Amino acid sequence: MHLDSAWRNPGFRTLFTATTLSQLGVNISYVAVPLAAVSALDAGPGQVGMLATLSTIAFLLIGLPAGAWVDQMRHRWVLIIADLARAALSASIPLAWWLDALTLEQLYVVVLLSGCATVFSDVGSQSVLPRLVGRDGLVQANAVIVSLIAAGNVAGRGAGGALVQLFTAPVALAGTAVGHLASAVRLLAIPGSAPTPPSAGAQVRLATQIAQGLRHVFKNRELRALALTATLTNLGSSIANTMLPVLFTRELGLSAGVLGLFWAAGGAGLLLGARCARSVSGWLGHGRALGLAGLCLAPAGLLVPLVGRGPWLWLAGAGWLLAMFKTGMDNVLGVSLRQRMTPDDLLGRMNATFRFVLTGALAVGSAVAGVIGELAGARAALWVGGAVLATAFLPVFLSPVRARRDLPRAEPVRH
Repeated sequence: MHLDSAWRNPGFRTLFTATTLSQLGVNISYVAVPLAAVSALDAGPGQVGMLATLSTIAFLLIGLPAGAWVDQMRHRWVLIIADLARAALSASIPLAWWLDALTLEQLYVVVLLSGCATVFSDVGSQSVLPRLVGRDGLVQANAVIVSLIAAGNVAGRGAGGALVQLFTAPVALAGTAVGHLASAVRLLAIPGSAPTPPSAGAQVRLATQIAQGLRHVFKNRELRALALTATLTNLGSSIANTMLPVLFTRELGLSAGVLGLFWAAGGAGLLLGARCARSVSGWLGHGRALGLAGLCLAPAGLLVPLVGRGPWLWLAGAGWLLAMFKTGMDNVLGVSLRQRMTPDDLLGRMNATFRFVLTGALAVGSAVAGVIGELAGARAALWVGGAVLATAFLPVFLSPVRARRDLPRAEPVRH
């Protein structure tokens, strides 16, 4: 399947447009929420860490059962309802600020419930993609989606920083609400599809369905290695990202706009990595591209803790860009590999298992960052995050994935 055929698919075009709108909202929120806590509510490192933890802890609380539920739901309505919920929650923050009633507790509740909606949105979108483009089109389609997300990191986080400077952090979150609402409206046009029928037999208990997804991922050496490397990458990124707003605004005295641009550099790295993934894998082979990209690029994460004023800001930004370039390649090649190795009736549970451990690592990283930030300072937390990023490639590099030349043949639906 050629990329052109993906664009001719109306379902893929709809998903792409909706993802564009939703990612704009997500990235504005990424900048505005912690800055609202720091600037409007005078939150400290521990409170910022708690806020970041609550934004992702939903994947630990409901991530695994969500996969089993999504496997039995109509994916279009899963995505629409998730976007509507996130729009309403985001809109409550500027409204409360306008009424002079905004509290840190409200931010905690909003990010926790938004995280629950994101669980279903993420699992549903990754599960519907193979049905829209076919298994042979996954590398091309994933490259487009990951490139879009990366471009959203650049534009959305840059816009988020600018909106915070112009209108204050709470008001900037109105942009998040608009993005999610527009995405929900666009998703009404996606072709409907019936949920995957259960395997021959009868209804399977929820715990059994969850266990099937866990076994599929962790009993396979390649899937296990992909999960471990992605988990460590998320852990290191989360530790670093949680402390960057504190370091930029409190210790370095830099503006929200500069922070947004720093994060945008990471988005540029994600975009370049996603765009290069197909050509690099075609040259080196699928697995070797994953392994060598980690070996050459992951150590750049150690440049991030050097962030400071002047040339140190540029050096740290270059390190962040290179580390995210590696992540962008991983997101295209790793996601395509795991989708090709999974039958249709396990896609939701496989994706949920990955999201459980990957986004669970974000929650753990945020909590760890908050603790280290309180005890040893934001700079120390940043060094821990950089060290984890620099070594995250090892599980894939030391696994059979590195020797894989091509993607496996598409797995059939199991009956």
